[in-house]
Amino acid sequence: MTTKTSSAAPICEFLFVIVCAVLVRWFTSLGGYSGAGKPPMFGDFEAQRHWMEITYNLPVKKWYHNSTDNDLMYWGLDYPPLTAYHSWIMGAISHYINPEWVALYSSRGLENPLHKLFMRYSVIFSDLLLYIPAVCLFMYHSYKKDSKKCLMSTACALIYPGLILIDHGHFHLGLALWGILALAQDKDVLGAVAFILALCYKQMELYHSWPFFCYLLGKCISSKKENRFLKLVRLTVAVLGTFCLCFLPFFKQKGSIFQVLHRLFPFERGLYEDKVANFWCSISIFVKLKDMFPQKSLIYLCLSVTAVCLLPSGLNLLSRPAMSRFKLTLASSSLIFFLFSYQVHEKSILLVALPFCLLLPNYPFLSFWFLHISTLSMFPLLVKDGLILQYFSCQALFALVVLMLNKVMPDQISKKKSNSLFNWLLRSMMFLSISGGLALSIGSLVVEPPKDKPDLFAVFTAVYCCGHFLMFLICLHYIQFTLDRPRSNPVKSNSSPRKNGPPERKKASDGHKKIKKH
Repeated sequence: MTTKTSSAAPICEFLFVIVCAVLVRWFTSLGGYSGAGKPPMFGDFEAQRHWMEITYNLPVKKWYHNSTDNDLMYWGLDYPPLTAYHSWIMGAISHYINPEWVALYSSRGLENPLHKLFMRYSVIFSDLLLYIPAVCLFMYHSYKKDSKKCLMSTACALIYPGLILIDHGHFHLGLALWGILALAQDKDVLGAVAFILALCYKQMELYHSWPFFCYLLGKCISSKKENRFLKLVRLTVAVLGTFCLCFLPFFKQKGSIFQVLHRLFPFERGLYEDKVANFWCSISIFVKLKDMFPQKSLIYLCLSVTAVCLLPSGLNLLSRPAMSRFKLTLASSSLIFFLFSYQVHEKSILLVALPFCLLLPNYPFLSFWFLHISTLSMFPLLVKDGLILQYFSCQALFALVVLMLNKVMPDQISKKKSNSLFNWLLRSMMFLSISGGLALSIGSLVVEPPKDKPDLFAVFTAVYCCGHFLMFLICLHYIQFTLDRPRSNPVKSNSSPRKNGPPERKKASDGHKKIKKH
């Protein structure tokens, strides 16, 4: 009877956490969104609705092509086929409920309250279907021996504000997380398939591609000689087969694949969008790269810098494939893509946030700091969406949950009492950092910027967050490259420190006594 009760308790606690996470998402969905009631584009909500309209009413071969029925200048599809198939399914359900919601032409700009409710519930359902189960299973697999740590880690990952505040239906992140979970269980082929599905849903999953490649190739190289080639062939067939299945309808028509790729990588949009907290946007205050170099040169510059920065952590993972390194490389690789790659959007920081959510149990101090700043980096975007109240509420709730996690499993920093001054400096830096971000957020709402500089606070926020991201990138590399460094003065968990003499002498004297007894 006692065993049943004790095993039922963690399940009830997990269900409670999931219910709370869903409720937070539901309350957040009561807020507004940018573009509501503003023709001619009507905002991101209309983009999602329009994709359902196009995919449901037009044949597959016309989805990515400009035509009288499909004006690509009006929210044309610019995501891979899995997103389009998902839109088609949701369009079919919408048409079944009310054909007017996805009627060709006449439904443009539709802002029906019932349809809004349907769209809101669809993203909550998508989280319940893919993302939330993946988080729960990953945390359970990683920390099942410590139920409290497992529970609090799950709560932190599910209540991270960035994923909730920004259109919280993250199919691609859910699929990527399923891939990471499969790799953690040594199911490499399944993990590769799940990741390719994520990539075929959102092309931004390229941010995570380098660690997946290095980890899987490293495992092939480090395996037994007779299994190396066979393992590599299996992975190659799985990857290429998944790609071909996802893009299969577009192979039938000549030139369709190239048109899809052209839509997926719109280089003509420029180096970055709006005031994103990456390196290129931050230095544009001093150096106008767009005016100095042609577009082609900027693309090569971004590609070169990104590739060079990716090499150290990737090669380290390739030579020593381990899950601890894999998670760290996921974080550093995606952060490098965000900081230095071409055509970056503010919301792309969510791709960096995913691995930091997975690192929370081991590095709560660093992870919480990053996740807080990552949400701050999207503050100007959230202001446009009318989510100011939701922003401050979610940030406060997240800080409270992380504080509880830190009590359950203290951070490595708090364990090192010998460096108390260093620890105090780190904590002071984080306090000043969060206080500065709070002041910047409130200042942007209260203080009127100069008329000739309307984006002043958005630029300040971008530069402020970019400086933090560069610091986090250095920290991630330091942690990864010192993983195998032997610790000084190791102390066993079962023994307590004594005042007299080193442990070696004690052991010797104890052994000597035992011999005498015999």
